[in-house]
Amino acid sequence: MATNPSDDFGIEIKHLYKIFGYQAQASIERVKQGMSKAELLSRHSHVLGLKDINISMPSGGIQVIMGLSGSGKSTLIRHINRLIEPTAGEVIVGGVDVLKMSPHELREFRRHSISMVFQKFALLPNRTVLENAVYGLEIQGMARGRQVEIAMGWLERVGLKGYERHYPNQLSGGMQQRVGLARALASDAPILLMDEAFSALDPLIRMDMQSVLLDLQKEIRKTIVFITHDLDEALRIGDRIAILRDGEVVQQGTRQEIVMSPADDYIANFVKEVNRGRVIGVEAIMRPFVSVKAGATLTVPLGTSLESAVKRLVEAGLDELVVTDSQGQPVGQLALKSIIATMVTSTVSEASQLVQPRSVAQALLR
Repeated sequence: MATNPSDDFGIEIKHLYKIFGYQAQASIERVKQGMSKAELLSRHSHVLGLKDINISMPSGGIQVIMGLSGSGKSTLIRHINRLIEPTAGEVIVGGVDVLKMSPHELREFRRHSISMVFQKFALLPNRTVLENAVYGLEIQGMARGRQVEIAMGWLERVGLKGYERHYPNQLSGGMQQRVGLARALASDAPILLMDEAFSALDPLIRMDMQSVLLDLQKEIRKTIVFITHDLDEALRIGDRIAILRDGEVVQQGTRQEIVMSPADDYIANFVKEVNRGRVIGVEAIMRPFVSVKAGATLTVPLGTSLESAVKRLVEAGLDELVVTDSQGQPVGQLALKSIIATMVTSTVSEASQLVQPRSVAQALLR
């Protein structure tokens, strides 16, 4: 078996089970035969943590694991760095099954390939901001001068330049979490695990930290696994989202797939209040490009939200736009009526029922 993951730091989780109790293996068979989490607890005093989890997390993207309290999301993330041993299954990183690593291999994996940002910050109170930020580099055995250079660079990147000699109790919650993020990034690990990293923060500070993470991700392209119970947060930062309930994946896909095609009533209740115009991109509903009337062309790039597209159409006084790729070539086109239908009625087929779509659009933008 290889001792080091390859340069492709995607994560594959295959048939992962976790059952807490002294007869865990026997309980797997009960679960496979259809026993529910509640039945397993009441009849056998065992707790079903995870049931047959299968998730593919591409390298360089943000994978959100979402669910309510007790859904198994924190249990799942702790299997990736093997803080929790599974009952059965595989966790493969770069072609290497983490669950088969020797103690030495696992130690090196944790030191160099994976970092973690915690909900309660987990800063060392007797260390300054700088000393907290260099901690992972100390564990790696890096020379002191290089430790400080790297840590100072990341502290500046997360907006903490000038605070390096302060102690955690002298900082706000948002600033403490920036220290935790700088510490994780300083180690240059390709995988970043974030367990409810922003949930302890006030709403405005939380949004600010989300923006910091998204801005950094454009450059660093880490494989990020982000745990949250907040749908708005999941939809804002996740390239892909997996929703858990009672230890089981209920649905997974892109934010657009989750919002436009909820798997069941449970997911539908999650997404019913979502502003669809901000989540869904034009590529999700555009039709193939054919042609448009000369002199009446508005173009938007792939990835433009429906809300932004509507605003530009209304401002331009047009009823149709062209979607372009990264080279500026047309790849699709989209009518205002279809956009509004998707934003307010869930299906484009109901577009014909809309009267004066421009008026509807103006109302939506108020």
